[in-house]
Amino acid sequence: MAGPAIGVGLLGYASMGRAHSRALLALQHLDVPLRPELVSISGRTREAVEQARERWGWGEAVADWREQVVDERIVLFDNAGPNAVHAEPTIAAARAGKHLLCEKPLGLTAGESYEMWQEAERAGVAHLCGFNYRFVPAVRLARELLEAGELGEVVHFRARYLQSWGWDADPALWRFDPGQAGSGAIGDLGAHIVDIARYLGGEIVSVSARVRTIVPGREVDDQFVATVEFESGMIGTLEASRLAHGRLNSNVFEVNGSKGSLAFDVERLNELDVADTKSFRRVLVTEPDHPYLRHWWRPGHIIGWGATFVNELGHLLEAIAGEHGVAPHGATFEDGYRCSEVLDAIVRSAESGRQEQVSYR
Repeated sequence: MAGPAIGVGLLGYASMGRAHSRALLALQHLDVPLRPELVSISGRTREAVEQARERWGWGEAVADWREQVVDERIVLFDNAGPNAVHAEPTIAAARAGKHLLCEKPLGLTAGESYEMWQEAERAGVAHLCGFNYRFVPAVRLARELLEAGELGEVVHFRARYLQSWGWDADPALWRFDPGQAGSGAIGDLGAHIVDIARYLGGEIVSVSARVRTIVPGREVDDQFVATVEFESGMIGTLEASRLAHGRLNSNVFEVNGSKGSLAFDVERLNELDVADTKSFRRVLVTEPDHPYLRHWWRPGHIIGWGATFVNELGHLLEAIAGEHGVAPHGATFEDGYRCSEVLDAIVRSAESGRQEQVSYR
């Protein structure tokens, strides 16, 4: 069973707040070194925060995250709020000495993300940026196969993240407000595939991109396409759209090498397609020796999207307990910052019409 208690404060009660709350509740009953104690939840709407407190078992509902930052019972500050409230609360929590989880994209810009990373480093706390797809067992297995040289010389990476909800969405949603979201499909979906590209392929050094806003009156991007070059010399393609009819949550990547290929689709979460030089075979990633499966079921019994947050938060608790670092399998704030530099370069390339170099501070 879980070990000593660790107090957690959560900012955010909407979709990410629900995902994190469910995961923390599950971890109270799993074999992890620290047992999350749900001290308080905060958000901008008092009634909604109180409803979330009651539904998910949080001890208190508070109207201001500043109360959580000064609360000595809280050791881990989990920021699952909208993009515009990532930086200020997270930096304040770092300065108060709290361990940190912040959802992606880390900041609204690379500059903001860099400041968040630096503050967390100065504080000496554990910090994780919420790229939950790293914690899909099949994605971690892909990384292990690449590290083992199973694909030979890796020559190409491609990824796309397509959703369809953007056509008829409520224009008042915060995701369409550049002041609240920073960007559209770039930060919402593109951040995920940039992070997976870095996790599997290494650092991205240049981009050439096109960005489009399709729906009239919208102030953020609806879609982008980009070609990228990696530090290794490998090339790749990235694309994301929230206007792809029929694609509810199609997050797909493929890696090609001299000895074979890997392919993954989040809509088939438990499967990794592995090819030799001739054909693909399906690997069902549910075996006891596969990554992250120790918390779950018997072989062949699949897990779901929500399990990625259990794996992610469990990984962070282990890191706080000193069992391992957050990196390389968890995304640190440095990873969140470096992803932001790539996203900013995509915007610059679209504006300039030229290939843009990605420089890191």
